[in-house]
Amino acid sequence: MDSTSYSSQTSSPRLQALDNMKLSENEEIESGYASASSSSSLAGSTSNLPQISLTKPHLRYLNQQMEKMTPIERLRFSMHLFPNLYQTTAFGLTGLVTIDMLSKLAASDPTLPSVEAIFLDTLYHFPETYDLVSRVQAQYPAIKLHIYKPDGAETAAEFEEKYGEGLYDSAAELYDWIAKVEPQQRAYAELKVAAVFTGRRRSQGGERDKIPILEVDEERGIIKINPLLDWSFAQVQAYIKDNDVPYNDLLDRGYKSVGDWHSTSPVAAGEDERAGRWKGQQKTECGIHNKKSRYAQFLLQQQLKEGGEKGAATKAEQEQQQLASALEKVEREQSEAEEREKQQELRQDFATGRWVTVSA
Repeated sequence: MDSTSYSSQTSSPRLQALDNMKLSENEEIESGYASASSSSSLAGSTSNLPQISLTKPHLRYLNQQMEKMTPIERLRFSMHLFPNLYQTTAFGLTGLVTIDMLSKLAASDPTLPSVEAIFLDTLYHFPETYDLVSRVQAQYPAIKLHIYKPDGAETAAEFEEKYGEGLYDSAAELYDWIAKVEPQQRAYAELKVAAVFTGRRRSQGGERDKIPILEVDEERGIIKINPLLDWSFAQVQAYIKDNDVPYNDLLDRGYKSVGDWHSTSPVAAGEDERAGRWKGQQKTECGIHNKKSRYAQFLLQQQLKEGGEKGAATKAEQEQQQLASALEKVEREQSEAEEREKQQELRQDFATGRWVTVSA
């Protein structure tokens, strides 16, 4: 990867699935897409932003067609189809396969839009994971990596000084919000992400066993693309070995899905490959792939309310209040940025697939 960007607010392009869309006589639909810049766009649309709207029948049709494709065909098709396309990865096996395939596609067809990668560094990854990131960057120098960390923290020590020690145990949902969900939302906003490749597969079990290839994440306003969703762990592992793709050393020690060190353990024979994540807890996702990520904010508000009723003005509660203010500031800045962008005229650069501001 030739360069790396880091972040410790702007609005993200929106993509929405529409059930029943009525168009005026002057509106046009090409290839099943409806322009969001029309004066008769539905409520909730943001005019003049690079929004792509998919009707549910069209979304079903695309999924039906993409089910017939191979993973690398899905990647190529998506690179042509979606603007502002990125890959989100924690450098698990599926993400590594995707990186390798994207690298091969770029080498075979330089005209394809580039796909940059986003890595959420919670500051609690295994040392082996950080070592893997360095090895991947060395092997794939052409892929730009954007690294996002929890707000206001560059190290685990700084995180614990700001938010307290053992937050992942004492308030797991709040930890997920601070370490994962908020940095992801910040990444999507700053990079203007419209669609992302993920590493989710049906064989991983849990809530992933019925996921489609294309999903509309209405909460975050993006399209999620799961190009390897129908591959098994064995297929992914075989590709890694056959193509000399770097992988996490922990996989040779019984781990199959690797996240934070405090919530990841080896997997026993016969268990789902994600059985080692949050073992013993009623939990299968960290918040970035479910629809209740804002629960962390609700939990924080409840904690503050209870603290106020008790009249306790402890240091921990003061820090929580500061966090609540910070979250409000992020949302306010995103809203203000969205209003500013309404005044800008955007066009799609067909050479790169990116959306750019038209100079006055």
